[in-house]
Amino acid sequence: MANNTEVKNLLDAGVHFGHLTRKWDPNMAPYIYMERNGIHIINLYKTKAKLNEANDALRKIAASGRKILFVATKKQAKDIVAQHAGDANMPYITERWPGGMLTNFVTIRKAVKKMALVDRMKKDGRYETLSKKERLQVDRMRAKLEKNLGSIVDMTRMPAALFIVDTVREHIAVKEALKLGIPIFAMADTNANPRDIDYVIPSNDDASKSIDIIVNSAAEAIKAGLEDRKNEKNNEAAKAEKAEKDAKAAKAEKTAKAAKEAVKTEEEE
Repeated sequence: MANNTEVKNLLDAGVHFGHLTRKWDPNMAPYIYMERNGIHIINLYKTKAKLNEANDALRKIAASGRKILFVATKKQAKDIVAQHAGDANMPYITERWPGGMLTNFVTIRKAVKKMALVDRMKKDGRYETLSKKERLQVDRMRAKLEKNLGSIVDMTRMPAALFIVDTVREHIAVKEALKLGIPIFAMADTNANPRDIDYVIPSNDDASKSIDIIVNSAAEAIKAGLEDRKNEKNNEAAKAEKAEKDAKAAKAEKTAKAAKEAVKTEEEE
C-alpha cells in the first residue's frame, strides 16, 4: 500500500540527493542529514515519516470525494505525474501554470467551457457550417486549450489541495494556494522553503526515479481513499436497503396482527 514505502526503496530511487550546499534554504536544515562533496543529503527516515503523514491526509481528502490537483511542469516530472494522477482520477497541470488558475477560477472554467462548446459544435453539425479559415481558428484554439487545461476539464470546483513537484519552480501555484488557504502537499528539495508547505515531503525533486516513487506513493494513497469512499457508499446503501426491508416486514407484521385481531373480534361477537 501507499504507506509501505521503505527507506531502502527511497535510497535506491535517489530520493536522498539534495542540491548544492550553496543553493540551500536554511529552513530545510531539520530535514538534512549531512553534506557530501558539496551536496546536501536528505534524511530519508524523516522523508518516510513525512510521506506517511502526507499520504494519510491525502487518503482522507480522497475519501471525502474532493479533488487533489497535481502540479508539475518540469520536463522530467510531466509524464510521471500525468500517469499517476490520471490513474488516481485526479486533475493535473503539466504544462505552463495558467495564471489565476485558482484565484481567478471562474475565468478558467469559462475557457474550459469553450472547449466543450467546440466539441458540441462538431457533434451537432454547426462546425461544418463554418468557413475553412474559421474551422482552422477554432481547431487551433481548441488544441491550445486542450494542451493547457485538458486534464482539468472535469474539475468543476476548486481543488481541496495541491500536490506540487518543485515548489521553487511552481511558485505562482504556491502563491495562489496560500492566498486562498488551499493546503499544499509538496516534494521539497533542499533549496525549497518548507514554511510555505502544509505537508512537506523532503526529497529530490529533480531525478525521475525519485519523483516517480513519491508521486506513485501519493497516488496509491488517493486510490485507497477512493476505495474507502466506495465501500462507505456500499455500506450505506446496504444499511438503507436493510432498513427498508425491516420497515416493510414490520408493516406486514402489523397488518397481519390487525387482521387477526379483527377476526377474533368477529368470532367473539
